Amino acid sequence: MREPLTAIVTTFNEAGNIEACLRSVEWADEIIVVDSFSTDETLKLAGPLATRVLSHEYASPAAQKNWVIPQAEHRWVLIVDADERVSPPLAAEIRELLQNRPAFDGYVIRRLNHFHGKPILHGGWGRDRVLRLFDREKGRYQDRLVHEEVDVKGRVSGLRHHLVHDTFRGFDAYMRKVERYTRWGAEDLRRRGKRASPADFVLRPTFRFLKRYILQAGFLDGAEGLLISGIDMCSVFLKYARLWEMDRLERKR
Repeated sequence: MREPLTAIVTTFNEAGNIEACLRSVEWADEIIVVDSFSTDETLKLAGPLATRVLSHEYASPAAQKNWVIPQAEHRWVLIVDADERVSPPLAAEIRELLQNRPAFDGYVIRRLNHFHGKPILHGGWGRDRVLRLFDREKGRYQDRLVHEEVDVKGRVSGLRHHLVHDTFRGFDAYMRKVERYTRWGAEDLRRRGKRASPADFVLRPTFRFLKRYILQAGFLDGAEGLLISGIDMCSVFLKYARLWEMDRLERKR
């Protein structure tokens, strides 16, 4: 007997992405969109394609997903971000897996990231793996503000095919993402008792650039690889600058 599947998509002002995303999971038995009060046409576009559209205040990616996962009708869930697409080969692989009853409790999926429409194969992006398909009774997102992952109480395997991730739609949108993630990243460090030192401002960004561009061969992706490595370096600097500011403000209280 085939295991039914619930696809979950989180959104906020994703009018430019939501239709393509939902059409890529239209084969799922249930599609839930959980929106954090979009002000564009996201809800209007999602309504005809989703089984249910829910609204919930956004605190962090992990909190939003942990809130909606228990509301899925089916035991098996697939988490997809609005700027991602389930490729046809991946959709076929998941359907076949569910038809034969999964042997594992969670599955890691490869992710093919695009920057300005170009697939990026180096600089660490080519190794991107995310655990997105799992038994909701055994999986929960970690209580983190950024780079959240699913903890599965059970056995985990991997799938062969990939999610398509259109991560860069222009510098304005990408810089807003950098702003959020550096703020959340600094807060995660602060919660763990970390403090920023002058060495963090110099060494960590420098090492990140060298790692992405040289050690992980980001240079092979051309101008895009250089831009990605540079933005990543700046993001590390900004994260630790924010951590330094948080510590300074705390001391003034």
